[in-house]
Amino acid sequence: KLEQEDFFKLLTEQLNMQDPSKPVENDQMIAQMTSFTMAEGITGLSERFDQFASDMTSNQALQASTMVGRKVLVPTSKANLESGAGISGMIATPQTAQNVKISIKDSTGATVKTIEVGDMAQGTKEFEWDGKLENGDEAPAGNYSFSVNAQVAGQSEELPIQMHARVQSVSTGGDRGVVLNLKGLGGIKLSDVTEIS
Repeated sequence: KLEQEDFFKLLTEQLNMQDPSKPVENDQMIAQMTSFTMAEGITGLSERFDQFASDMTSNQALQASTMVGRKVLVPTSKANLESGAGISGMIATPQTAQNVKISIKDSTGATVKTIEVGDMAQGTKEFEWDGKLENGDEAPAGNYSFSVNAQVAGQSEELPIQMHARVQSVSTGGDRGVVLNLKGLGGIKLSDVTEIS
C-alpha cells in the first residue's frame, strides 16, 4: 500500500530521472497528484465503511441477543415440538382456498396428524397443533414437518407455510451476518425472520 510519503519519493525520483529536453508538464504533475489524492481518499472511505459495517453487525448482534428464549416466525416447513407444548405457524394463500388441510409428519416421514382447516379467504391464517397424535396421545418431543394442501381455483395446490421457532442463541461473523440459532432447526439469518413473538 502506497502512503503519501511513498508518492513524494516516487515524484522526486521521476523529476531526477526525467529527460531535460522533455520535462514533465505542470498539468501532468497536477493530474498525478490529483489521482493519488483521490486514491488515498477512496482507501480512507473504504476503511471507514468497513468499520461502519462492523459496528452495524455488532449492534445487530446486541439487539438479536435480546431475542434468546423468544419465538420467531420463519419461512420453514419444519418445527421443533417441546415436551408438553404445542406448535404454531401461519398459512398464506393468494386467493380463496377450499378444503385446506395440514399434514404433520414425524422424522421418519410418517403422517402423525391431519388438521382440517376448511375454507380460507385470501391472505394469511394462523394455526396451532396441540402436540397430540390422532389417537389423543402426546407426540414425542422432536422435529416435525408440516405441509398444507388446498383446492385453489379447482386445482390441488401446496400453500406456503411459516413456523414459529424458539431462539436458543445468536451467532455473528461469516458471510451470513447475524444468525439466530433455533432449537432443533439450526441457524437462520436475522433478516429472514418475519415476526417476533
